[in-house]
Amino acid sequence: MAELNMPRVVVTGGSGKAGRVCIKELKEHGYDVFNVDKVKPAEELCPSIQADLADYGQAIDSLGGVERGPPGVDAVVHLAAIPDSRLFPNSVTFHNNVMSTYNVFEASARLGIKNLVWASSETVLGIPFDVPPPYLPVDEEYAGRPESAYSLSKLVGERMAEQYCRWSPELKILGLRFSNIMELDDYRAFGEFQDDPNIRKWNLWGYVDARDAAQAVRRALEVKIKGAEAFIVANADTVMAASDEELLASVFPRVPVMKKLGRNETLLSIEKARRVLGYEPVHSWRDQSS
Repeated sequence: MAELNMPRVVVTGGSGKAGRVCIKELKEHGYDVFNVDKVKPAEELCPSIQADLADYGQAIDSLGGVERGPPGVDAVVHLAAIPDSRLFPNSVTFHNNVMSTYNVFEASARLGIKNLVWASSETVLGIPFDVPPPYLPVDEEYAGRPESAYSLSKLVGERMAEQYCRWSPELKILGLRFSNIMELDDYRAFGEFQDDPNIRKWNLWGYVDARDAAQAVRRALEVKIKGAEAFIVANADTVMAASDEELLASVFPRVPVMKKLGRNETLLSIEKARRVLGYEPVHSWRDQSS
């Protein structure tokens, strides 16, 4: 049984790559966590239930306190989604992601849950950047430029969050535009990127360590703000050994650069996440033992 006063959080998609690490992070920081996912977790990190959140009945039941689930949920971390445009037909991806996000937002509103953090995506920035970005580093200030059904589903989620928060000024819905999430085993492939900057130009050579993604989730839950906001969440460096100056001269020579860059500084600006959430990446592929 959970200790008294432990914040109770439902994590949707907790069986996935980001979800598993997020659950560990929250539990390590004193949260009582409950996982909702269509997929049975490979490791039982916390109580869980299998549910399809694209079905509203299952969504509100899962968030409202099912058997083995914590009644009186304090917050929701919504990570569940089809994670890529290439896995299913476009209509399936769009329908699943939009409806599951709507259902989580609506169920939370009905149940009085006012603290929501959810997985948006770096793709709303214009990935794969076949059309170059308007400036670098990219940030949250320019309008979304979805280039796929997946990306469009995430932008729709951000717009929905804005309207839910307009309806209820006490609500907080923070969308985390995660970069390409990596675990330690994924770093073995980074050597394959180094000879051709075009291999990873599609997301400006960005990534985020899964542990830092989980840190961002926790900080987003804990920050004392209201309303709908979006935050880019990436690591502080790129996936490349080559300098930013070399990469940009080769791939994006005519894109305006708005600040002086460090040698391998991320081109997915995390300044807003740093300023508002207190987010600071602590892991890097350059130190695989970290």
